[in-house]
Amino acid sequence: MEASDSGDQKAATSLAKKEVARFSTPDQCSPASTLNCGTLALAYGTLAGYQIMDGDRTAGEGSFGSAKEALGLTDIEIRPSATAMVYRDVSEAFWKVGDRARAIGGVKEGRTAGADQYLYMSSAAQYSDQQPVDRQPTASPKAYAGIPAPVQSD
Repeated sequence: MEASDSGDQKAATSLAKKEVARFSTPDQCSPASTLNCGTLALAYGTLAGYQIMDGDRTAGEGSFGSAKEALGLTDIEIRPSATAMVYRDVSEAFWKVGDRARAIGGVKEGRTAGADQYLYMSSAAQYSDQQPVDRQPTASPKAYAGIPAPVQSD
């Protein structure tokens, strides 16, 4: 993190790759052994963020894909938190490089993937929560005359 914070994304990427290698062995994360799949997902998410901030979007998206695969093997008890951290890191990286649409898309994808509240700490989530909801034009009230109101069910 210090390397990234100081602007040295190449060094940060190199260090993150070492963490990925450490946890991507079959005894750490595989269908047979899911011991550290959450940690591997976080390592891939961190790597993706550094790659994106270094300008290598293709590698970042690839690492993000690997993070999602590891999340699929992550213990159900910790999956929402791990999902939130991965999607938040990647979304934040896109936000920092100015790709607002991809950052907001990442937040939406994270919501769908079951991320917990940590996801909502990202810049993109805070921004998207402040935006008005897109609404389709509605017909005039006269168009609905004589049509019963929909029944709401619990």
